[in-house]
Amino acid sequence: MNALPSTAPRSGGCLCQRIQFTVSGPPDYPNTCSCPHCQELSGGPMMAWVSFPLNSAKWTGDGGEPAWHYTWPDSRRGFCPRCGSQLCALDDGATSIAVTLSALGNPTDLVPVNQSYRDTAVPWLPQVPDTRHHRPA
Repeated sequence: MNALPSTAPRSGGCLCQRIQFTVSGPPDYPNTCSCPHCQELSGGPMMAWVSFPLNSAKWTGDGGEPAWHYTWPDSRRGFCPRCGSQLCALDDGATSIAVTLSALGNPTDLVPVNQSYRDTAVPWLPQVPDTRHHRPA
């Protein structure tokens, strides 16, 4: 059985490092998303996410908070206005913030447990196994 992911503070940031952040607490639901929305935002076949308690998110870089853009009526994405890196997603009224695994440097203890929107995933990339509901023996 794999060890539980660390709840220690984690640091991340954008490509140019102007926007930097820390998050802490229990990471919730590392996953990938292959919806057309995430594909268009990322310019790739999927995005990888993990959520942390919103009150643990601290913007620590010279750029302060990311720029925000509502991509749905009640959901906005945070990105660096200088380099364009997608960093996070925040729903109105949420108590958690979803950050991209790439902004965290793809930590090895946060392995995606599911893939959303499998029906719109590219056919040439293997899908992420659903391990949220069952663990291999």
